[in-house]
Amino acid sequence: MKIFKKFLCIALPLIIVGLSVFGVIASGVFNKYTFTVDTTKTYNTLYNVVNNVNVWSIEGNPFVSITPNKENNIFDFVEYVQFMQCTGGTETRDLFKNPLDKSVLDDYDFTVLIENCRGIVEAGGKPMLKLGSVPLKYSEKASTDAGFGMNRYPPDDYDVYYNYIKAITEALVKEFGKEEVLSWRFGVMTEYENADWFVGSDSEDEEILAKESAESYCKLYDYTAQALVDVLGEDVFVGAHSMSVTEGIWDEAIFIEHCAKGKNYKTGKTGSPLKYLSASFYDSTPGDYTDGYTLPETIEYIRGVAEKNGLTDLIYGIDEGRILCGINSGKDSDELLTRTCGYTYQAAYDARLITQMFNNDIAYFSAWSYLSGGFFSGNPTVSYHVAKNAAKMANATRTHTEKTKSGLILGGEVDAVSAFNDETETLYVMAYNFKNDLQYKTNAELAFEINAPQFNNKKLKITTYTIDDDCNYFDEWVEDREKYGIGDDCFAWSPDDPEIDATTTLMDEKARDIYFNELYEKYTECSKLTPTETTVTVKDGKISLNTTLDPHAVIFYEITEVN
Repeated sequence: MKIFKKFLCIALPLIIVGLSVFGVIASGVFNKYTFTVDTTKTYNTLYNVVNNVNVWSIEGNPFVSITPNKENNIFDFVEYVQFMQCTGGTETRDLFKNPLDKSVLDDYDFTVLIENCRGIVEAGGKPMLKLGSVPLKYSEKASTDAGFGMNRYPPDDYDVYYNYIKAITEALVKEFGKEEVLSWRFGVMTEYENADWFVGSDSEDEEILAKESAESYCKLYDYTAQALVDVLGEDVFVGAHSMSVTEGIWDEAIFIEHCAKGKNYKTGKTGSPLKYLSASFYDSTPGDYTDGYTLPETIEYIRGVAEKNGLTDLIYGIDEGRILCGINSGKDSDELLTRTCGYTYQAAYDARLITQMFNNDIAYFSAWSYLSGGFFSGNPTVSYHVAKNAAKMANATRTHTEKTKSGLILGGEVDAVSAFNDETETLYVMAYNFKNDLQYKTNAELAFEINAPQFNNKKLKITTYTIDDDCNYFDEWVEDREKYGIGDDCFAWSPDDPEIDATTTLMDEKARDIYFNELYEKYTECSKLTPTETTVTVKDGKISLNTTLDPHAVIFYEITEVN
């Protein structure tokens, strides 16, 4: 036993040193990647996949007289602001003078909707209005006790509901003009096959409930869409949002087939207006993927059904999602307010999703927030930095990017995507070092061999943006929380969320005083992203780039001719 203890005393330090050395070797030897980029091989034109944001409620007029953040203006890349369930479902969402007076069905009051739409337009964006839920006084069974606290039932009289939606549309046209409102987007409900949002009856029989819910939604969609068409014309941009990442109470295919070939409940003709299909996509927590479909699989299902039924010109997007819960819980919930975490992990997580969207022709992924204070105030998060740079790739043509050498880190996901913009003659490359593990500690060495004959014999400027802990305030915030004793019980929802300014996140008054009065200016500096620039003269159309990425870091290259 004494000999064994002596062995351990000698061996354990050597083992520990060996493991540390192995970590360095793993980074330097086992996590090397080489990518070839060939601009002569091109694919799809890229969307601005970060052009949508979500708003849960317009109660309280959050967009009236807004002033966008001058230094970090989300409208530099955001085009559409989604107002969820903005025309009904609760007393405060129903657009009437007296929402509970069932004796009067047309005492419309669209003031709150119009004023918030005006705020978006004046800020430089476009509203995307999710029409629904059905107002309380239009449904005999109306209740706010289940699901998301909104009426889940269809209207008793669909013509009354049609008149309501038509009146809303006419009021918007009167206020903003037909041409302006035609540039907006419209949806019918949220997650239409989710029983927490919409059901067609109270049946306890699952098959009957599914059948009646599908029929009721298709009818609701037809009456809603036709109200829009009758005011705005056939070019109105209208569609529907399903869960799809997980199973609902009825199959989305029923609705899609109805739009393609079914008898329209309102017009009696074949088919229904449909410009887009969207879904939700959520993972569970940082480090824990959802048990449902992947992002490409989620979209591929609804796209496949649509194209099978002849709907070949739709666009596809994600209307809400990312990460549901944090790894730490606040006083009331472990949910992430913005469905993102503040750790640099989120940067690579986002870049991974963006790459999947680029490669699978997915148009957008709507976000809940980009700044520490929401949309218009606060410091930029790493999600903001990734989104702003990814948006630059919009309208560029995806070019061939191939991983020719891969690292050997188990579970590591290191990837890249590239695109060339013919108009600006700019090549963009995005790469990331990701593993679905907050404790990931391994750097990745990346080499890019680029074939770009259009740059032959030209002097190029290469601008590099590296998104890592050096432009993220959240790692300093985590350290300061320990220093100042700001525990998890100072937060209402998960303290892993980056929107610290919100009382839903940081609610403790003493902690808020420390945050705003002692720490905030430091975080402003910590969140700044500063690019670097180099120049190179191209020979034989070849460019070589090399970099080392920290765990969960993202890098963007902009390569263009020196003027």
